[in-house]
Formats: sequence, C-alpha cells, structure tokens
Amino acid sequence: MSAAPAPQSPEKAAPKKSGVLSVRRIALLATTVAGLGAAAIVAAPEFNMPLHYPAAHAQNLTEQAKKLPAPVGFADIVEKVKPAVISVRVKVDGGPATTGLGADMENVPPGLREFFRRFGMPDGMPNGMPGQRGGGHNVITGQGSGFFISADGYAVTNNHVVEKAESVEVKTDDGKTYKAKVIGTDPRTDLALIKVDGASFPFVKLADKAPRIGDWVLAVGNPFGLGGTVTAGIVSARGRDIGASAYDDFIQIDAPVNKGNSGGPSFDTEGNVIGVNTAIYSPSGGSVGIAFDIPADTVKTVITQLKEHGSVTRGWIGVQIQPVTKDIADSLGLKKAQGALVAEPQDGSPAQKAGIKAGDVITAVNGEEVKDARDLAKKIGSMQPKQEVKLSVLQNGSEKTLSLTLGQLPNSEKQANAGDGDNNGNGVDMGKLGLTLAPAARVAGAGAEGVVVTGVDNSGAAAEHGFATGDVILEVAGKKVETPNDVRKAIASVKSEGKRTVLMRVKKGDNSRFVALPVGNG
Repeated sequence: MSAAPAPQSPEKAAPKKSGVLSVRRIALLATTVAGLGAAAIVAAPEFNMPLHYPAAHAQNLTEQAKKLPAPVGFADIVEKVKPAVISVRVKVDGGPATTGLGADMENVPPGLREFFRRFGMPDGMPNGMPGQRGGGHNVITGQGSGFFISADGYAVTNNHVVEKAESVEVKTDDGKTYKAKVIGTDPRTDLALIKVDGASFPFVKLADKAPRIGDWVLAVGNPFGLGGTVTAGIVSARGRDIGASAYDDFIQIDAPVNKGNSGGPSFDTEGNVIGVNTAIYSPSGGSVGIAFDIPADTVKTVITQLKEHGSVTRGWIGVQIQPVTKDIADSLGLKKAQGALVAEPQDGSPAQKAGIKAGDVITAVNGEEVKDARDLAKKIGSMQPKQEVKLSVLQNGSEKTLSLTLGQLPNSEKQANAGDGDNNGNGVDMGKLGLTLAPAARVAGAGAEGVVVTGVDNSGAAAEHGFATGDVILEVAGKKVETPNDVRKAIASVKSEGKRTVLMRVKKGDNSRFVALPVGNG
C-alpha cells in the first residue's frame, strides 16, 4: 500500500494568482478585523472553491482593513475636561435642632424638595458625613460638585449646595484645596456662581447647541465624596417638567449620578457642558438611571446676571396661569390645546392694568407663539423689567393685542394653601358630577364669594379632575355663581348648547385655576 501524500500548506495547495482569494483567507481577514482570538482563526474552515475578485479590489479590501480604527472610549474627552471639575465642600450652621439636610428647605422650590432629600442636599449628620458641634449649634459639613468656567476661578455649582454656607472650599482634580466665595445664587433655577482666587485654572465651555435625544453624555463629579468620578450614558429626554418651578426645562440623562454629583457638569462628546446635574428620581436613594440637568442655555443666562449683579431679575406680568388642556380648549371653542390660560390676574399687576382677565388665553408674546403655560413663563422670565411687550390674547372669543410694561418678578413666591372647608350639612348634591355644594358665605372660612365644595364623591367626575373639599367655585361658563342653583343653571345652559364640557374657575387657597368638567351625563 502506497503512503498517503503529505498534506500541503495553503500556500502550496493554491497557486498564487492575482485577483484570487480563497474563502480561507477571507475568513482570516474577517476574523482579524473583528478582533477575535486565535482559536477562532484556527477554526475557520478551508474550502477549495475560490472567490474571484479583481486584483485592485482585493488590495483595497486589505488596505481598508488596516485603516479600521480600534474601539474608541471616552478617555481623550475625560483627559480634556476632568481637570476643570471640582469637589465643593461647605459648612452650614444647622441650628440647635438640625435635621442634617444642610440647607434651608423653605427656600427650595417645593417640587424639588423630595428630589433634594434623596440627592442634592449637602449630606450632614446623621447621614454619615462628618459634623461638628460648637456653641450649642450643629455645624454640618456637606459636599457637592462644580466646574470652572474661566481661568480666573469662576465656577458653577447648585444653589442648594452652597445656600446658607458659612464657608465654601473647593478641591481641584490635582488635589489642591482653595477657599471659595459665593458671588450669587438663583433659587428658581438652582444655580450658583462661586469664585476662587487665581489666574490659571483649567476651565470648560458651555455648549452652544442643545443635545439631541440619544446623544452620548458624560457626567463628572464627586458622588459620595469620591471626587473625579466619570460615568457615561445618553440623553434620555428633553424639556422635562418635574414641578420644581415655572422655569423647568430639564434634560433627562441616564448616566449614573448620585449624592455629591449635585452641581457637577454633564459633557457632550466634544467636551462641552450640556447641563448641570441637579436632581435624580430614585425610590431607593441611589441612581436608577433617571437624572435631571439644567440646560446650558439656562446656565449661560443666569450665570451672566449673577456675575454682573449677584442676583437674577426677571420680567413679570402678574398672572396665575395654567395649561390649556383638550377639555379646556373644547370649552373655549379653541381649535387646538395651546397657549396659556389666565386663571387670575393679580391686583395691580401689569397684566391687570393692561386689561387681561381671568379666562383669557395668551397665545403669543411679541408675535412669537406661546406653546403652553410653562413656555409663557420662560418667555416672560427671560426678559428684563420695564421692557415693553405685546401679548396676543383670546378674550371672550375675540383676538386682541395688548401692550404692557413688564414689572419685576418678586423674590418670594406665595405658596397656595388648600382650604379645609366645613361641611355644615346644608350642601346641595350635584348628582353625577360628584359634588356637594353650599354658598360660600354660609361656610366658615370660605369667604364671601362663590360656591364652596363641601363634599366630593371619589367615584365622580369632579374627583377625577382634582376637586377637593374646601375648593370654591367662582365662575361657571364665564358667569359668576353665588348659589348651587347658579351652578346647576349654568351647567344646564352649556348642555343645551351641545357642549360636552363646562369650564369652571375654582379657587384653592390663595390661587385660582380653571377646570373643565364633562357634563354629557351630568
């Protein structure tokens, strides 16, 4: 028996011909490009069926494979921006009976208080941060993050990080510690400007354009005291309203941020700051991938004023406003749910002097369309007091243009307090609406005007639309009401016109709002 022929190497088995690549060589090329291990290369099968390519094309494939970039991370960006990010440490006099939150919660916007309890407030005793006692007062040591915006030591952080601070220190990325001075704060946007003496600090730039949903984002900060921490994620959403203030316009990101990240920057892939980390949503207290940033354009506007004046002044027209819902638009005969509905103009305000009334819908400012109530607040708030503006208003079904001079937004915001009411047993049942009503003048504490809600059926339409005991109905379908019978007549009139909803102006505490109730089956 003759011996089997010795196996030939691939080079000998296939003659070298220009323009011919075996599947074996293609497999090796693909594996190399993909970066797989040697075992995968050895396992690649060899077929004797050649693939024919023009010689130039085969050479081009090889050259392209050589040019493919290696996997790229964020190291270059981090190396560029990380030196500008600082850790911020503050000492706050917690008073004789401190809770350890490290700031005055009364000055924090109500919608953010729960967020700050979980995330942003400087963590003091008894939450694990070091604290000192002296003179009968608790001195709380808290910490957050920030970043330099100029070489001469101006830096941005959150208002709630430095508010009420007795002293502020910053620690830079190279481990140096500096004393810092608070230049100015703005509680409404939760921004603060601080200053460190010096002239050669590394700094970063605020982005000139808004990020897109899905863009990469890097968060750098001081979570749990671990300075210089970098996390990555994407922009999850924009224009988030979390109930913090009338100026909410948060960027939502999923890059993990935690306690101590507050005031730190989030960067795009060009190394520009797209936002300032301010709050997270977290049932557990830790990151669950939902964080909120103050947008760079807001930061620019606020920081400019803080640097020049130490505070922020905003235009003010003096109205309580609310969104135009689909039901409200239907009640007012509007084609689309857009604009800002005036619940009530304040006495002596620029709006009242210009002739704006409860029930008006503000549709444009200086010819620029108003999308909703928040959009109106942002537009007016971005203007300066004493500026002349023209408001497009829908009043009693007619479009008007009203001119007014902006006032200055007061420093304190009056919070609404829900009235308790008093069900004295003299109420009149409003049937399927689920309301029991009585003249306000007959109910202690309800005032002299309108009809007070003395009872709410939890299964009725009124409960679904936010009615509560103690609310006072001032108007129904644009008409003032003084008795439950006035309410009933107004509803009957609306139904006779074939409308499906009735618009009521309702007072809750010191504020009033419009509510559209369905009356088809009332």
